Amino acid sequence: MQPQPSRGRISPRRLAALGSVAALTLAVCSSAGSGHLSPATTAPGAGPSALSRSSAHGPCMIGSDREVQMSEGIPTDPGYTRSTGTVRALTLMIDFSDAPGDGDALDRYREFFPQTREWFTTSSYGRLDYRPELPVPEWLRMPKSFRQYGIERGAPFDPGYRELIRDIVSEADTEVDFQSYDLVNVLVTPNAGPAALDTVLSVTFAGNDEAPTADGRPVSNASFVYSRQDDGSGSYARTGYRVLPHENGHVFGLPDLYTAEGGGAVGHWDIMSEDWGANNDFLAWHKWKLGWLDTSQVSCVAGRGSREYVLTPLARAGGPKLLFVPLDAHSGYAVEVRTREGNDEAVCRPGVLIYRVDADVDTGMGPITVHDATRDSGGCTRAPNVHAELSDATFEPGQSFVDREEGVRVAVLAGGEEEYRVRVTRTTSR
Repeated sequence: MQPQPSRGRISPRRLAALGSVAALTLAVCSSAGSGHLSPATTAPGAGPSALSRSSAHGPCMIGSDREVQMSEGIPTDPGYTRSTGTVRALTLMIDFSDAPGDGDALDRYREFFPQTREWFTTSSYGRLDYRPELPVPEWLRMPKSFRQYGIERGAPFDPGYRELIRDIVSEADTEVDFQSYDLVNVLVTPNAGPAALDTVLSVTFAGNDEAPTADGRPVSNASFVYSRQDDGSGSYARTGYRVLPHENGHVFGLPDLYTAEGGGAVGHWDIMSEDWGANNDFLAWHKWKLGWLDTSQVSCVAGRGSREYVLTPLARAGGPKLLFVPLDAHSGYAVEVRTREGNDEAVCRPGVLIYRVDADVDTGMGPITVHDATRDSGGCTRAPNVHAELSDATFEPGQSFVDREEGVRVAVLAGGEEEYRVRVTRTTSR
């Protein structure tokens, strides 16, 4: 996770931090293990495990035949928190002797809720019932100072983080039954560590069953949020919570879409790319991966020939949402319609978004690349922390995307408020 300040505002320290965060992602958001905090009797969700491999969709359920850190493949690897049904999120606010909580701990909680719950309800069309729970409504003081833990960016096996997790469990154990929860949110007092504009400490340990245990279960899916992502634009009260849906996206098995160069691969089209500034949603590919789209809403374009399709805006429930054109067993093109509604408040050019998904690429290394319909235009927005160049990446009626090498052409034939019509032509089959 990293901010995308508007042009001319990124400091040299911040640029160095971006590269470190992308590298860190490979260590932290790994896909090892299969442990959950939730009770074993809880039914699995559709996202990680129950997507249908029908004959029509099989070619589009891309994967990897090598070890990939948080692959974009479908279905998601085991070990992550389920992404449909009721999910109980244990939420704790912690502070330290050298960084005491400022004011009421519930004020820290209110920076993220109910906004995070509402964000997931909107994005999932109500399929994810995200329930933050607060058994300890005050600051949970850690037994050591923040400095003693030696936390910088953190990796799953760093002694400082392992020690901190053990201490959190120890301090909360008398009031918390950790087996009752599906994930853990740790809201650290924001005065612990450097400002987010200088160094991003917020991090998630996902799908890792070698984590320290609590009540006999590994704390395998936990998100830590540190300093406030405040860019000085005056929007923090409205948008600052968005770091938590991003971090929880890792808990559900989604990778970082930004790279060491920033958000230039995907821009503001997915919260796993840019989680600062104006609100934004998940891509349709991620919604299918999470189990929020039915297979009836996804068309797998695997055969040779030309065919027309109708797509409805991603922000609205129901209707066809995603076309996927598989190129091989590991990658393909996704096609969807984005409009300014729902979680997408930064869309300045409604239209058809086209991007390539590669299940062989690690998190933070560019597993998704958006194709820009208006290259080098400078974009259509100057909103803070929105990657301007890709803000007008969508294709409008009369425009086409062509990949001659792969024999793929996507033409936008018509579009309006209710639906868009596109024609996909393939000269080869998958």
